[in-house]
Amino acid sequence: MRVLLIHTDYLKYKTKNKTPIAEEIEKDREEGAFNEALVVFTAVEKDDEKNPAGVVNNLINEIKSTNDQISAEKIVLYPYAHLSSSLSSPKAAIDILKMAEDELSVCGFEVSRVPFGWYKSFEISCKGHPLSELSRSIEAVDITADEIGEEEESEPSKLYILNDSELTSADDYKYQKKSDLEKLAKSELGIAESKDIDPPHVKLMREKELADYESAVDVGHLKWYPKGRLVRDLLSDYVYNIVVDRGAMPIETPVMYDLANDAIREHAEKFGERQYKIHTKKELMLRFACCFGAFRVLSELFLTWKNLPAKVYELSTYSFRFEKKGEVVGLKRLRGFTMPDMHSICTNMDHSLTEFDNQVDMCVQTGKDFNVNYEIIFRATQDFYDENKEWMYSTAKKINKPVLLEILPERKHYWVCKMDFAAMDYLGRPIENPTVQIDVESGKRFDINYLTEDETEKHPIILHCSPTGSVERVICSLLEKTAIEINEKPPMLPVWLSPVQVRIIPIGENHLGFANEIADEIALNNIRVDVDDRDERVSKKIRNAATDWVPYTIVVGDKEMESGQLNVTIRETKEKIDMSVDDVVYQILTKTMDKPFRKLPLPRNLSKRINFQ
Repeated sequence: MRVLLIHTDYLKYKTKNKTPIAEEIEKDREEGAFNEALVVFTAVEKDDEKNPAGVVNNLINEIKSTNDQISAEKIVLYPYAHLSSSLSSPKAAIDILKMAEDELSVCGFEVSRVPFGWYKSFEISCKGHPLSELSRSIEAVDITADEIGEEEESEPSKLYILNDSELTSADDYKYQKKSDLEKLAKSELGIAESKDIDPPHVKLMREKELADYESAVDVGHLKWYPKGRLVRDLLSDYVYNIVVDRGAMPIETPVMYDLANDAIREHAEKFGERQYKIHTKKELMLRFACCFGAFRVLSELFLTWKNLPAKVYELSTYSFRFEKKGEVVGLKRLRGFTMPDMHSICTNMDHSLTEFDNQVDMCVQTGKDFNVNYEIIFRATQDFYDENKEWMYSTAKKINKPVLLEILPERKHYWVCKMDFAAMDYLGRPIENPTVQIDVESGKRFDINYLTEDETEKHPIILHCSPTGSVERVICSLLEKTAIEINEKPPMLPVWLSPVQVRIIPIGENHLGFANEIADEIALNNIRVDVDDRDERVSKKIRNAATDWVPYTIVVGDKEMESGQLNVTIRETKEKIDMSVDDVVYQILTKTMDKPFRKLPLPRNLSKRINFQ
């Protein structure tokens, strides 16, 4: 609970409009005026629901302690949601405030409670002495075992390494030297070394003119330049293609939802203080994933067992999570991000496990397509693990290397089993990428139904899958990979994601026409090509091409004009090879086969370009 205590000369309020979560009130409570009062502005939080009595007890003690020093004549409890971003349910808040009102009355205070859930105008006069304005965070008092019926503390989860059906404690496993698996395990165990520096991708995203922070908005929101926008769009096209190929149906839904809706509020509460809220006449939350919209679409459909698995897909531009200010960094952790989100409706658990395996295959494929190493965390509740142990071991074998296995003593979330894929950054910290989850709650919560073969209605099991994780984190993984491998190979993006795939450098002005002819021919084959026509030394142009991570650089002069053979530098292998235009095109198309293509988003000639940094 968050409170703001103000010793006032007076407080006046008047109710204006009723929100969907407002409590019913008598006429005489529609407005009020209090003189010489201690006004307690109060926000009841999600965690307070675990122990309402303990929270109220501490609140009363805080009010008593404060009033012993200021001697206010009255206590006024004023609900004020703006003090917290992790609010309790409206019912819990009203119950706790009523409990506090009753307890204060028992203690002999003259106490009033301002109505909950109403838009109100108010006028206040603060006395202005040193104790007249105090803010406090109120937590529940500890309750003895006797008071809770000898309730046992919840067990911690258990972390193992699963390798070819053999389980070993993550603490005792013999990791390979400097392995990403060990780094991931240490992170999960909470013993990873902390380094308070920016990961390399933050510098790279700026240097390569992909993206940068925007100072005129809330933290955790980026501005994207043409090259970065191109990479994001290509990744979005990539995910669209792989999910549609697997039967997903694209939809689009709103980005904000009304927390007065019970199903939405309950699902949102799974993310607690990470909710990104806006307050108008309604209390709205910006979505943190596409679940809300997808589930509401699915709840309106007539589905039968013949339709399942039914899959809907949405690319959320954007999703929002109210990450802590100190946690926000570069492309890895944002408050606004682009999330590919697929939801699959399955008939029963056996059906879900089959579909889960298919989606694991899809996630594994994205790692191969990006040439990024994923380490795996396979998570399940103890009950699920006991019932599906053989399946879990079989699915883990598909990864073809050891995986982390986390067993939770009981279900805390909507899922009973999930597989998370993580790349590791240069500092040895995980970058969460793809995920597949088995959701056993949302079908019932959102009233999604399907008709079984025997013509009865049932709630389905739902799989959540992001085949890549957020688009921003994919780019983060790719950039961090270049920093890790910088001593082994030249840094570059995959050819199909490179903003410029071919750069042509004419030696002199008389070679510019030939350079543009070659560029025209290459561009006809859906390849992004530009020409460095600037009045610079050839050696500097070559260095600039390397700085821009251009995969293929072609220098043309008299020799090339006469022979038709091109002097090509291949960045990936550091080779310099004489090739024909057709050879260049063939080699690039071989590397970009089956991948999406978008045109060059910049002027072809470098002399016409704007520098975004």
